[in-house]
Amino acid sequence: MQVALVEDDPIIAKAVCTAVREAGHDCAVMADGVTTVDDRAFLGNDLVILDLMLPGLDGLEILRQLRAHGVRTPVIVLTARGTVPDKIKAFDAGADDYIVKPFAMDELLARVEAVYRRTSDKPAPELEVGTLHLNLANKRLTVAGHNVDLTPTEFSIMELLMRYHGQVVTRTMLCEHVWGFDWDGPTNVIEVHMNRLRGKVDRGRGVSCIRTIRGRGYALTVE
Repeated sequence: MQVALVEDDPIIAKAVCTAVREAGHDCAVMADGVTTVDDRAFLGNDLVILDLMLPGLDGLEILRQLRAHGVRTPVIVLTARGTVPDKIKAFDAGADDYIVKPFAMDELLARVEAVYRRTSDKPAPELEVGTLHLNLANKRLTVAGHNVDLTPTEFSIMELLMRYHGQVVTRTMLCEHVWGFDWDGPTNVIEVHMNRLRGKVDRGRGVSCIRTIRGRGYALTVE
C-alpha cells in the first residue's frame, strides 16, 4: 500500500512514516497544505493520513476541495482537534476516519488497515431501489430521474440504507459505516442527518421512504 502523510510536525511525521514502513507499506511525507492541494498527495496513493492544522492551507479545506473535484482516495484525519463538532465537520467534508492526538501507533496502523480494506472493496457501481438510483462511481443520487445533491455523510447513509433496503439498519451499523468503529458522538447527530436526508429524498412523497424503527434503527421502504 502507498500511504501519503500530510503532517508539518517533523517528529510525528518521522514516527508515523517509520511505523507505516515497518508494517510493510510505502510512505511519503508532505509538510504543508499548499503543496498538498495540487492533488499529489491523493493521486497515485492508496490512502492519506491528513493533519488539519497545516501551514499554507487548512487540512479541512484541502479535503473539501479535493472531494469537490471527485478525488475519492481514503483519508484518515490525524489531529489535535478532538471536539465532536470538529469530527462532524471532517466527516461531512469526506474523511473516512478520525484519530485525535496523542494517539497509540498500533491503533493508527490498525485504522489504516481497516480503512483500506473497507474502501478498496469493489461493490456494484450502482444501486437501484424503486425510483432511487445511486451511482457509486460519481457519488450521485437521482430520484425519479431528478438529481439530488447530498453531502458525503448523507451519501454514505443513503448507500447503506439502499444496500439493506427493506431491512433494519441499526445505529451501530450506521456509525461503523459512516464515522468509523470508534464513533462516540451524540446519538442525535444520526437523527439530524437522517432528517436532512428525508427532506431531500422525500420531496413530492406523501409518506417518507426512510422509516424510524423505534429502539432499533432505520429502514428504507420503497413501494
